[in-house]
Amino acid sequence: MDTPMTPAPGGGPDAAPAAAPKAKIRPGRIWYLVALLVLLAAVAWLVVGLLSLSSHIDSFPRVAIPAGGQITLDHSGGYVVYYEGPGAQSGQIPAFRVRVTPASAGAAVQRLGPYNSSVTYAFGSHQGRAVLSMQVGHPGRFRVETPGGGNVPAGSGLAFGDSIVGGVAGTALPSALLILAGIVALVVIFIIRIVKTSRERSARSAWSPPGAPPGPPPDADPSPPPTGQPGPPPAPGAQP
Repeated sequence: MDTPMTPAPGGGPDAAPAAAPKAKIRPGRIWYLVALLVLLAAVAWLVVGLLSLSSHIDSFPRVAIPAGGQITLDHSGGYVVYYEGPGAQSGQIPAFRVRVTPASAGAAVQRLGPYNSSVTYAFGSHQGRAVLSMQVGHPGRFRVETPGGGNVPAGSGLAFGDSIVGGVAGTALPSALLILAGIVALVVIFIIRIVKTSRERSARSAWSPPGAPPGPPPDADPSPPPTGQPGPPPAPGAQP
């Protein structure tokens, strides 16, 4: 009976050496996606915040300079008066006066004075600078006059609203922190993976498979004794 001979797995002198097991590099590539999602969230927050701020500025009641007009303020408390027109961004605004008086029963203005910080905005057709702060004692309708506004460039006006500083900070600060976190995460993940990949390659190059057992292979033919050398002594009682 013929029996096929199948070499044992990994055995035999001609068997190829086994490769070193490949280690899984961590953190995995999925974390790149997480960092990118953080960056996308930051951009989305920034875009939504700017659109919301732009819509809020669009809703400010306005009067033209020098025509003036009437506005309605629907709550008491602090307001900011913004100049909108040429020179708003640079601060080169011609001198003129602003007078706000009640135009409806119960409306009251408690204070109108200079705005002490530099706050500007530019959204669409609106380019403004905070010039006055106003305290309203009771909401209602108010008459706005601008004596001396005849030398102001055409198309200029005044907008009345709340401070936009909080809205800008609430949009820009979280977005900046998220963008920074996303970039740092991408850099850290990249460095860690590069270092671990380099170490894994070094370990694979230094690894060698276990050696074969010493001595001839089990299926090797025994070699005859070299010529000229005495063979084994005859067994006792054997004929020469």
